[in-house]
Amino acid sequence: MQLLHYRLDGPEHGEPLILAPSLGTSTRLWNPQITALARTFRVLRFDLPGHGDSPTLPASTMDDLTALVLDVASAEGMDTFHYAGVSIGGAIGATLAARHPGRLRSLAMICSSARFGDPASWHERAKLVRAEGTAPLLEATARRWFAQTPVQALLDDLAAADPAGYAACCDALAAYDLRADLAAITVPTLVVAGRDDPATPPAHARELADGIPGATLVELPGAAHLAPADQPERVTEALLAHLPAVPGMRVRREVLGDAHVDRAVARTTPFTRDFQDLITRYAWGEIWTRPGLDRRTRSCVTLTALVARGHLDELAMHVRAALRNGLTPDEIGEVLLQSAIYCGVPAANAAFAVAQRVLEEEGRGAS
Repeated sequence: MQLLHYRLDGPEHGEPLILAPSLGTSTRLWNPQITALARTFRVLRFDLPGHGDSPTLPASTMDDLTALVLDVASAEGMDTFHYAGVSIGGAIGATLAARHPGRLRSLAMICSSARFGDPASWHERAKLVRAEGTAPLLEATARRWFAQTPVQALLDDLAAADPAGYAACCDALAAYDLRADLAAITVPTLVVAGRDDPATPPAHARELADGIPGATLVELPGAAHLAPADQPERVTEALLAHLPAVPGMRVRREVLGDAHVDRAVARTTPFTRDFQDLITRYAWGEIWTRPGLDRRTRSCVTLTALVARGHLDELAMHVRAALRNGLTPDEIGEVLLQSAIYCGVPAANAAFAVAQRVLEEEGRGAS
């Protein structure tokens, strides 16, 4: 069995993540994101048929392309995996999610669509490329791909693409129409649009986000069709916020709630990203997951420590967490009474005021 060319990055036992390129590019499209993603994930990047270092395999439908991706995943023992793809790469992911729902853990579609325009235009492009190669496409493609400075290496990928492989992908895009199947996609899904993308404008992304249950939509200014190249940091941030595999993220969400964590993630900047990663990995991924204490007990200890140090903003957050962990308002009151003796009455007085406010906001006034 001939496989697509692919490369692996990241820890061997990291959660598997497959990154798919757009038509005309190679694994190099994801170079700006790979360092951040490979810290945690076992990242597999592949080349489309006839692109990069992949052979020109017979694949003229989206189902053919998804089968090739599944072959690569299976070769690496990736029974299930996270998936992110650009343009046709996103369409492959959506097809996987709709046709093979048990394989995907999550999906990200970047500058992609449920249908890429008039099939006739794709057939015409395929005919042109089969006759003349990809050289006639270079000038117009550069305008579609980039709102910022063009990345010459990606244009070189297009110039080097095998005409037969490129044309077969055009045929797959001509036949692709997933609009009636979007509701069948049930994995957590992120849709990213470039506001300056003429190939798949934001309306395409909104159609995806409206059709896929629970999908999240992010629109990026200053990005055309190759958003990972145009806005690399913003695409990286969107993916890291979407992907659930940072150790401790699941526990952090269970204890603090999705709304709080989503706000924290949304406020993350390149300057604060490493700190957010630190507290998620070590506080929530190592301490809160240790088997020696249950979460109720850990909440009691945490409340006491926060009272002692006077960290009232954190205390409010952890009063809510204590409720999520099963403490009653009366039990929270007992913890604060105990703290009054060992941490001081003024500290406990301030803590009671914070806790009272939180309990009222949560509709859990103490009995």
